[in-house]
Amino acid sequence: MKKDIIIIGGGVIGLMCAYCLQKSGRTITIIDKNNLTDGASFGNAGLLSAFKKAPLSNPGVVLDTLKLMIKGQSPVNIHPSLDLHLYKWLYKFAASATQERLKRTLALFERYGELSLNIYKDMLENDGMDFYFKEDGLLLVYTEEKTFNEKLQIYKNTHNVEILSKEKTKEYMPIINDKVIGSFLLKENGHLDPAEFVVELKKYLEKNNVEFLLNEEVTKLEFENNEISKIYTSKSSYSAQTYILSTGFDDTLAKQAQNRFLMTPAKGYSITFTMQEEQKPKTCALFADLFIAMTPRRDTVRMTSKLEIGSTNPNIVQKQINSIHKNLSLYTEDFKKENIEEWAGFRPLTINDMPIIGFDKTYKNLVYATGLGWLGITFAPAIGKIINDLITINKKNETNIDILLFSSFYQG
Repeated sequence: MKKDIIIIGGGVIGLMCAYCLQKSGRTITIIDKNNLTDGASFGNAGLLSAFKKAPLSNPGVVLDTLKLMIKGQSPVNIHPSLDLHLYKWLYKFAASATQERLKRTLALFERYGELSLNIYKDMLENDGMDFYFKEDGLLLVYTEEKTFNEKLQIYKNTHNVEILSKEKTKEYMPIINDKVIGSFLLKENGHLDPAEFVVELKKYLEKNNVEFLLNEEVTKLEFENNEISKIYTSKSSYSAQTYILSTGFDDTLAKQAQNRFLMTPAKGYSITFTMQEEQKPKTCALFADLFIAMTPRRDTVRMTSKLEIGSTNPNIVQKQINSIHKNLSLYTEDFKKENIEEWAGFRPLTINDMPIIGFDKTYKNLVYATGLGWLGITFAPAIGKIINDLITINKKNETNIDILLFSSFYQG
């Protein structure tokens, strides 16, 4: 029997597409090669950081990274590769990091960040979910005088940004030492627990008749008359009216549709632990000069960092974990981490922080929803709504204003 909509990939983007589509009365099947508990959606920081925070692609990012490399504190590791696609991505990424691009990106982030926050609140209030949602700001902590003063010029007259002295910063981050310069509290941002969110959303979707086919990998797309006619998995084969590819960094299936997007996998790490309650951060914090985030959770704290570009090794590299601990320790007092859990996973990075969303140019029943990098949690609800509107109302990219504004198909 032909299914209505098959979503390939059960990360947070795929799950939110299912959430919005089932509310429109569509019948959804989600297929994922794992069990949803080991992807980037489950292991990331959980930051909701759409407001007033510069994206990865911003002016000065290349020079700043090189400076950190010289100091041995760089969050970025670029592995040598024979894949010319990687070097094309690096070139395009550097070229897109302009002031003009930054201005457009920040405006789009605010638009879709607000939409996402409203949907999260609706899920809590009307769907009865609980995923430790906190709208209590994002603290940008600076350890370098120069970068702090540069940000001071940007933020000093900005609405919803509070400039904090070293002493005031310590009230939010009790573990910092005197090497910290100061911080900025971006009041509109927040955080949630991504693991709790995935579990709660899956439970809700199952209750509302969304079908899950887990630990089942889609291996082949079959095409006929400019459509996908069937998909083959490690266990069976299926056909549907519409297919959504939400496979994160893995572009194997997109390549079968003759697409190789300007996207690269970026490996990141997280360290989750317990610590004394009085030492925990009072809100999510980002050591901006080190690219290390610390997020308080219900019972634990999660620390995230590192971007490994050009790596295909899924395993935890202990050297990278040790580097995170070492770099943070330079700017904090000694504190005890217990019940430590380490994780590594890949995020799909585009050249300009714009997601890959919309109908395929050739196959009219194939839709893409990927490319959010580390911003999946921040924008997942907005992407889910955009994909729902695209499929149920607009039917094509050119008549959906959000695709025209936010998709990398039109924002290259």
